[in-house]
Order: sequence, then structure tokens, then C-alpha cells
Amino acid sequence: MTDHVANNLQPGNGGSAPWTRRGFLLSAAALAAVPVLLTADPAVAAAELPDFPAEVDLYRSAYRNWVGEITADGLWACAPTDADQVVSVVNWAWQHDWRVRARGSSHGWSPLTIESGTTSDAPVLLVDTGPHLTGLALDSASAVRAGTGVTLEALLTFLEGHGLGLTASPAPGDLTLGGALAIDAHGTAVPAKGEKRTAGHTFGSLSNLVLSLTAVVWDTDTGAYGLRTYTRDEADCAALLTHLGRSLVTEVVLRVGANTNLRCVSRTDIPATELFGAPGSGGRTFASFLDASGRAEAIWFAFTEFPWLKVWSVAPNRPLTSRHVSSPYNYPFSDNVPTLVADLVGRILSDAAWYLAPVLGNAQLGVAALGLTTTLAADIWGPSKNTLLYIRPTTLRETANGYAVLTTRAQVQRVVHEFTDFYQEQLTAYAALGRFPVNGTVEIRVTGLDHPADTELTGARIPLLSALRPSTEHPEWDTAVWLDVLTLPGTPYAEEFLRELEQFLLRSYDGTDALTRVEWSKGWAYTEQAAWSDEEVLGTAIPGSFGESVWGQAAGAFDRLDPHGVFGNAFLDRLFGED
Repeated sequence: MTDHVANNLQPGNGGSAPWTRRGFLLSAAALAAVPVLLTADPAVAAAELPDFPAEVDLYRSAYRNWVGEITADGLWACAPTDADQVVSVVNWAWQHDWRVRARGSSHGWSPLTIESGTTSDAPVLLVDTGPHLTGLALDSASAVRAGTGVTLEALLTFLEGHGLGLTASPAPGDLTLGGALAIDAHGTAVPAKGEKRTAGHTFGSLSNLVLSLTAVVWDTDTGAYGLRTYTRDEADCAALLTHLGRSLVTEVVLRVGANTNLRCVSRTDIPATELFGAPGSGGRTFASFLDASGRAEAIWFAFTEFPWLKVWSVAPNRPLTSRHVSSPYNYPFSDNVPTLVADLVGRILSDAAWYLAPVLGNAQLGVAALGLTTTLAADIWGPSKNTLLYIRPTTLRETANGYAVLTTRAQVQRVVHEFTDFYQEQLTAYAALGRFPVNGTVEIRVTGLDHPADTELTGARIPLLSALRPSTEHPEWDTAVWLDVLTLPGTPYAEEFLRELEQFLLRSYDGTDALTRVEWSKGWAYTEQAAWSDEEVLGTAIPGSFGESVWGQAAGAFDRLDPHGVFGNAFLDRLFGED
């Protein structure tokens, strides 16, 4: 992707072409494209990366995160063909004072891979996992061995072919498994009333399915980096299960279970005041849908009255009114930016017409409501993959914050109500001042926690840094409410608004009767100017949400397994107090 396109993603750039619908769609398409890889001149490569392993091809590559807010051009990159080549690359980096950053699909927001401002002359080497670290094989009838470069869509397709599947999954199919595990990726699912977990499944994060993993770590006996396989009952495995980019995992074995058919019903007829109403208010509340089916997601467009509610339910046989779907991504009106939405976004960005946020929100809701009907997508049924995966790279790209609130199942509606009430109150107050910091959506999901017993492996450890790690002080907390707010990058007052939301969550759910943790892949630690910048949140609130002992165990394991800091960047150094 060219610098011109990257610049066009930022509103208000002097000298750039005015935003049009075509320009907006071209920029979105550029972000969705695979990064341009430029074959390296051997002489230049030999001069800048002396003694680099000859069997591994080098190339120049751009890095772009999901929304294009973190970019870097002309970084050195490579795609090792197997784990042994990964080891050779890592040892070269250690010996030459370079840092290695594993790259999957770059479908994230936070600076865990590359920091903003990373230049082409930085001693940073991207290791692309997608081209080759993609092996898939059944280890047993209930376990799959997978390379970390495999996408979730490829993994779920493979499992489906063997009658296997997952309870829940992140919606984007392009995520690599390694990237998903690094940040404890999740879907939305808790047990419905009377439902029991089935063998091989979990209501927690994908990290909770890991039985073993193979990582590149420092070997004190050989005095070099090498491969080591850790089983789930080993202490160091607990840190590597959600490593945030402080390690490089090449392969995992996951516990899996029998596949299910899921029905997904979408509706846009329940007002937010009812869906997100106070506990005990009755009616069609979010918690009532969880009780009935256990699997629900609310997508609430800014300045609208009716959220888009998706409700999944286990349905072995096709309900009479459901449309059978044999492939994923069944909301084309969402995956491909419609003309009306593109025109509005283009005008908002080109003319700084932020006041059009209410118009955009209502347009998106209208498109969704109409699209569900015209594409027969309001009631779909099929193998789990086909309803769980529904986001393509061509969807509207927005910046996002993210948090998980640990609570009891009985208090889910309270958390949802208090958060949405505060959000709506603040949004209204900002609008009264002529400020429109949110032009995207609020997204709400609910999951269980990471209980290692789900692996059915004796002595299995809890992932140390998963947001879904159960609290030892509050074993009654059995559920997590995931809260995200999305808005276009560059929206004025967004950081200030998101900081207020974050402070509300940290203050309201401080560990007394519920607990806020950050969603690693999204935005957090807000000042009024930027995300990932508030020192109090970085240095105190985040470690405190896990407990100083747990945080110290994770940091200590990363330092011991990577004593030379090959896997990391300046932001991770700050986060773990290593700068």
C-alpha cells in the first residue's frame, strides 16, 4: 500500500486528494490487500543484514494494522518455511541485536507487534507465519495439531471436515491462530439455562483450548535459542498461552469437540431501552436471551434506537423458518461497504462533517435492517463455522477500544445496563456541545472464563494473562461481559470520550463486586490525546487487574525464556517495566 493511500486514511491531511466514495473504497481495499512484498536486492540485504541465514529469503514489506493507524514502510521481512528456519532467524537476530516480530494477518489495533513511528532502518524483522506455518492434522479424535500461521477459517473448515468444531470463535476468519492465541481471542457464548459443556469445548477463550505448544525459547544448555514444546501442566506454558507478542509460538495442539449446527437469528426490533434495561425491568433483555440460548451479540449503531441483536442457538436440525447456509460470511451488506454508507463516510472525512454521525448511524442501521431481509440473513442455520464467521477484510474499518468485565452470570444485565446508560448519557452530553466522538458502534458479547479443567488434562494451568483468567479472590465470578466502542480513526474528541468510558469502567468495576480488564488487541490506557499512553493504567491498573503475583510470574517467564529481549518492542518494554 502506498503512502498516499495510508495518508488518505487520516482526515485533514494537507495536500491529499479530497475524500470521495471511490477514494474511501479504494483506501479500504488497500487496507484489505495483502502487504506488497518487494524482493530484496541480494547485495543490499547482505550489507544491511550480514550473515543472514541463506536458506531464508528476505524481502521488504510494509506493515499495516487493521485500521491503518499503525504503519511502517520498507521493513525487512521473511517467511520461514518451517520451525527450524524460524530458529535460525531468531538466533541471527539475537547475535545482531535485532528484534523479531511475528506477523499474521495484522488484524489488530494495539501496538503489540509494531509501534507507530517504526522506520525502515529500525533493527526490526517481521516473520510472516501465514505462508508456511500452516500445517493441520488430527492428533487424536479430540485434538488438532496446527501451525500458528493457519487462519481461523482454515482451521474451522478442517475441523468441520472431521465432524469437529468450536463452541465460539472470533467473527473474522482471516485471523491467524497464533495471533488469536497471543491475545486470548474469544467469541460470544455462555451456557444457556440447563446447558452443560460438552467434551472438548470451552466457553472461555481460544487460549483455554491449548493442550501443548511449541515456542522458540532460550536454551541455557546450548547458549542459543531453540524449539521447546510445553504441555499445559507446565508453569511456563501458562505465560505462553497469552504472550502478547513476547514470544514466538510455531505450533499448538488444541482440544476440540464434536461440531454442532447453530441457528443465528438477527433482529432490529427491540429498543435499546428494553434490551439494555435495568435488572428486573422485564421484557426482552439481553440477559433473557442469554438464558434462552447462551449466545448473543448486540451491535448498537451510534445515535440509534434499535440495536442489531444476533442470537445463536444449538439446533441439530434445521428449523422450518431458517435458511441453510453452507459457507460463512452471510451478511454481504456488512462485509462490503454500501454506497450510502461510503458516501456518508467520505463526506464526514473530506469535509470534517463529524456532525453527520447520527445520520451515519441511522443509515447503517437501515442498511442492516433492509439487508437482513433482502439477503434472507435474518434467520440462518448450518454447521457452526458458517454462522460464527461473518467479518471479511472488506468491512468498514474503524478504531476500537475493548474491555472485559468479570462478574457473576446474575449480574450481566446490571453491567450491560450501567455501561450503556453511561455511554448514552455521555454521548448525548457531547452532542449538546456540538461534539460527535463516536460514529461507529457499541458491541457487546458475553463469554465464560478460562477454566483449565475444560481441557480434560490433569494439572492444566490457567493462562496467566488472559482477560478471562478467573479471580482467586472471587470464585463466584463466572462470566465476562466484553464491551467495545468503534469510531472512525481521527474523529475529534474520540480519545477524550473513550478515556471517560475507560475511567468509568475502572472505577465502577474495580474488583469489589466486578473487575475490569483490558482487551489486549483493542484500544486502552487512554489519555485525552491517545490510546496506550496513560501511565497509571499501564503501570498500575492493568497489572493490578491480574494481581501483582500473576503479573510478575508472566513477566519473569518472558524474561527467562527470552533473556535478550529478541521478542518485543518499546511498547512491550514499557508495559512490562523493562524500559
